[in-house]
Amino acid sequence: MDFSQNIILENDRVQLRPLTTADYEALQSVAADPELWTYTLTRADDAIGLAAYIAQALEGREQETRYPFLIIDKNTGLAAGSTSFYQVSEAEARLSIGYTWVGTEFQRTGLNRACKYLLLHYAFEELGCERVELETDARNQKSREAMRRLGATEEGTLRSHRYTQGGVRRDTVIFSVIRADWNELRASVFGQSSSGGRS
Repeated sequence: MDFSQNIILENDRVQLRPLTTADYEALQSVAADPELWTYTLTRADDAIGLAAYIAQALEGREQETRYPFLIIDKNTGLAAGSTSFYQVSEAEARLSIGYTWVGTEFQRTGLNRACKYLLLHYAFEELGCERVELETDARNQKSREAMRRLGATEEGTLRSHRYTQGGVRRDTVIFSVIRADWNELRASVFGQSSSGGRS
């Protein structure tokens, strides 16, 4: 994966473009809901937290460990959140999708599904991945259910996996989509979002 490339992915519902420092203002209001950050590793619901989140994301891109996107809702033209590729292993033909958050007003609107289609399509069709992983805090039932609705397979729980907010160690639930799954899911689950791709 070329981390220096400006990757833009879009369909009729959503556009994903590289996150930049200039996106701070657009994200400030959508990130302000404290409930968005209940189960995340860090918080970004205030000015300092959001600035740190963006800085960390851009540092990850510079170090080629993370490729962060801004999520733009094409129905409104508004910034709706952010998501990333990370743990990219070309040798093992796999990557992870995560660091995902979507503003409350954009949840359960089909935006996340359209977003995940673009990311999975790029991973499997452009990057040649054989496996895509997603993970979440075991306590985050909303996230787990969203991953199940996308057709991802829940593989198991990594107990006491990592530190989260307040120095608490969390259990992490791992989900995956492999190439054989993708061939089925792109029609059965993402049939409504199959017009998207790379630009």
